[in-house]
Amino acid sequence: MTERPSDARNVSPGTGGVGKELGSARGMALMVSLLMIDSMHFVFARLLFPYIEPGLGAFYVISFAALEVGLLGLVLGRLRLAPLLRLWPAFVAIGLCVAASTNLNYAAMAFIDPGVAAMVSRMAVLFSLGLGMLWLGERFNLVQGAGALLALIGLAVISFQPGDYFGLGTIMVLASTFLYALHTALTKRYTGEVDLLCFFFYRLLLTAAILALANGVRGNFALPSAQALPFILLVATIDIVISRFLYYWALRQLDMSVFSIALAASPVAAILWSLFLFDVFPGRQQLLGGAGILVGVVLVTAVPVLQRRRLRTGATP
Repeated sequence: MTERPSDARNVSPGTGGVGKELGSARGMALMVSLLMIDSMHFVFARLLFPYIEPGLGAFYVISFAALEVGLLGLVLGRLRLAPLLRLWPAFVAIGLCVAASTNLNYAAMAFIDPGVAAMVSRMAVLFSLGLGMLWLGERFNLVQGAGALLALIGLAVISFQPGDYFGLGTIMVLASTFLYALHTALTKRYTGEVDLLCFFFYRLLLTAAILALANGVRGNFALPSAQALPFILLVATIDIVISRFLYYWALRQLDMSVFSIALAASPVAAILWSLFLFDVFPGRQQLLGGAGILVGVVLVTAVPVLQRRRLRTGATP
């Protein structure tokens, strides 16, 4: 993969910085929309679980989403083969990460509540920052280090519960979260100049192909049932097409710290959705651990925002 000559963090030009992003109606609408839809990922995974085997469900959801985006791209004349031919190693790596991550999330619904899974998944922010330290040479300051430690303690509080079944679900979501953070880092580093719709289609296409191969190796192919099909279409349209389009749009348009803070609040909405749809609410220990993760993530991500704001106002950083 050939690295782009621009900054690997890929903050799009013209965004105007954190202050402008937060103050603009477009930025606020984007973050609120992303937050509400992103919070439903594990809710959708739980919704599909009774109707289709997780690996097969992940394949059909991604495949239908690829079909929808592909048709839209053809109608708009936005699909080009050149980006795939030039960046195919990046697309394959991104597809592998997303395929494994989606499969793990769907399978984890047998062992963990969607609201708790959403809280554990907020570790993605720390994973992203960790990748930045190892890959881009970034460093934590004291406050960020304390926030990372608090988030890890919160994760431990959630993970160490009576019964191995809960621990397994947490480990699966944690592994999925790391893979998705890796996919985000690869996306920012290598595909920022590709047309968004074109990138999104090839990302979905490669992910679907990898899931098809994995299911084929396991001999796990079957048509979805009549009961499962409406839910698959619903999840493909909302949780993949709409949600991930907003995700990648925000990833390109917003400062990374603002992007992380917006997503850090999604477990709150996920808990409410889980309570409303499944009558499931996290226990006291789960909520305490989740709160630790959220507070830790906010500490880690808020520091760069405050530092940049001070620099803009001329204060000492």
